[in-house]
Amino acid sequence: MKTILQTTRLLLRELTEEDEFSIRRLLQDKETMYAYEHAFSDEEVLAWLNNQLRRYREEGCGLWAVILKATGNIIGQCGLTLQPYNGERVLEVGYLLEKEYWHRGYAIEAADACKRYAFDRLGAEIVYSIIRDNNFPSQKVALRNGMHPCGTLIKQYYGLQMPHLVYCISKQEMMQQDLTSSPFGSL
Repeated sequence: MKTILQTTRLLLRELTEEDEFSIRRLLQDKETMYAYEHAFSDEEVLAWLNNQLRRYREEGCGLWAVILKATGNIIGQCGLTLQPYNGERVLEVGYLLEKEYWHRGYAIEAADACKRYAFDRLGAEIVYSIIRDNNFPSQKVALRNGMHPCGTLIKQYYGLQMPHLVYCISKQEMMQQDLTSSPFGSL
């Protein structure tokens, strides 16, 4: 199991085939998966997991297991994936947590760490989050992660047209935000 990064309360590591039960618990919860319009079948869970494993091999990143350090349990996924936007593939911070861990700051903690990893380790100049227009909690996470709305797109999924809002932040914007939020003020 390859650890990618750690935060104060969380550990993010690559998923393995042994994580299928934890991923199944997450992706088969209808309430958790409301932005996808359905809970996943067993086949869809396995395809999702296999897609993450492929991403690690081929793209060097993907959605990682979010592990609560206090318990050692997987509580969701967060990571970086390449997504289509405006005719190119962009680096996106994505996150999905089990509902019992919502509203505790874990999503922003993991998303912020992934954003910084993208800039510091992967050399990204801009990072995105692409979020369903009805997923207000995830939109709040993007805003708290320093991102701002920068576009829209429609995704086709299961025969449905799903409007999405696109949020982004550049490395320069993040550095400026870090300076202005410093306890010492602007230097």
